[in-house]
Amino acid sequence: MEDAIRFIFFSFLLIPANTQLESNQKGYISAVISTKGLDFAKDLLIEKAVSSIIPLQLSDIEKSAKIPVVGKVRMGLSDIVIYSVDFPFSSVATGDSGIVLVASGATANLNMKWKYSYKTWIVTISDQGTATVEVLGMVVWLKAAVINEEGTLKLFLLDYECHVKDISINVDGGASWLYQGIIDAFRGKIMSEVEDAIIKKIKEGMIKLDSLLQSLPKQLQVNSVVALNVTFMDDPLLTNSSVELEINGLFNGADEISVSNYYSKRARNFLSCNGLAKMVEISLHEKVFQSAGSVYFHADHMHWTLNKIPESLTNTAGWRYIIPQLYEQYPNDDMKLHVTVTSPPVIRIADHDVDTTIYADLTFEVLDSSEVVPIACISLVISTSCSAEIHRNNLTGSIKLTNFTSSLAWSNIGNLNMHLLQAAMSTVLENFFMPDLNLHLRNGFPLPLPHGFTLQNAEIVQLDSKVMVRSDLSYTEDMISRPADHSAMQ
Repeated sequence: MEDAIRFIFFSFLLIPANTQLESNQKGYISAVISTKGLDFAKDLLIEKAVSSIIPLQLSDIEKSAKIPVVGKVRMGLSDIVIYSVDFPFSSVATGDSGIVLVASGATANLNMKWKYSYKTWIVTISDQGTATVEVLGMVVWLKAAVINEEGTLKLFLLDYECHVKDISINVDGGASWLYQGIIDAFRGKIMSEVEDAIIKKIKEGMIKLDSLLQSLPKQLQVNSVVALNVTFMDDPLLTNSSVELEINGLFNGADEISVSNYYSKRARNFLSCNGLAKMVEISLHEKVFQSAGSVYFHADHMHWTLNKIPESLTNTAGWRYIIPQLYEQYPNDDMKLHVTVTSPPVIRIADHDVDTTIYADLTFEVLDSSEVVPIACISLVISTSCSAEIHRNNLTGSIKLTNFTSSLAWSNIGNLNMHLLQAAMSTVLENFFMPDLNLHLRNGFPLPLPHGFTLQNAEIVQLDSKVMVRSDLSYTEDMISRPADHSAMQ
């Protein structure tokens, strides 16, 4: 229930106190909730609100009334419980000062116990029984706003109302005059009790929601190396068909220093939900991916040994025709190929493609009498093409080699024939380096969605420096969270 509420107000009541305010800080992940998404959130809000208040106990009611023929009768209603509520019609409207949610044509059903007593000149007469009440034509509406306070959200209930049009009472048992007596004595009181109880629950719910909103985490831990900064930035943008919000969206290192310091701020570029057939559109600026690469690089997690290569390339004999002096000086010795990325990857998102340039050194090492001996180092500039994919709620990807250049950085065995090495490097990069990278990329990182919500029929668009995920959503309250293994590069 709390996860549903978090999402609803995360995506549905994000209304700025003043939509004209601007901030110098901008977010790098934007989320646009379309009309379809707002309707989904509205329906879920009503469903969860009803389930949270049912059954609803009302206060006991007592009243004295003068009944024709009988005289003065003391009557009371107790154990008054609303056990069902149905809202067949609902709507949501946006405005400059907030979002208005209206649920109309509602019905509710109540159970209760009745009793009465009155005195004759001889004895006191009393009776008791049960009754059911049907509430008809109930309308509930509220206006709420959320403002951004230092990266967290604060909820305000601006206005509210509950109005009951009529009720129908069915009395089980009792004297013939009892039915009309209860209607005359309690009709207005029952209606006001229902209205007051609903309003009280709205107020209590808003207090709880405000507490939940302010408890939203400011970062999502991906693994022991990186966390995603999900601090809210600026005030949300409200239109007549969508709500847009921004979060910081950059990755932080283990020292919790935001990588946003490495980049200049971008101009705010709002997305458009006009004609968007999906519930939500999440846009990730290329700087999000650059920040991830920067964190891993500065945490010294972008170097590893190529292990899954054939034995012919892990022995100097396999290189005897490409690097003859290697075999001459270290005949039939085992080898290791070690890759070290020398600077953060350069990531550029173009139309329909993600281009990544990787600067790396490939070091040849020989195991000579149990001693690791560095032999030579080849500097590589590797151009790749990446494709983004969705796996559950994770943004994942795959990478393929498009081009590379190589040059000799240094050598302890003399000059090398770079023309021959170029062909060998192509084989190593294509068949062993790229698969290693894809092993690390396939888990990806989680998109900022609350627990219980799952992307449905997601589509990915790469355009204008952004990766955009357009998707519908489903919600499963008892879903068990199964976080992916976001292993750091070793």
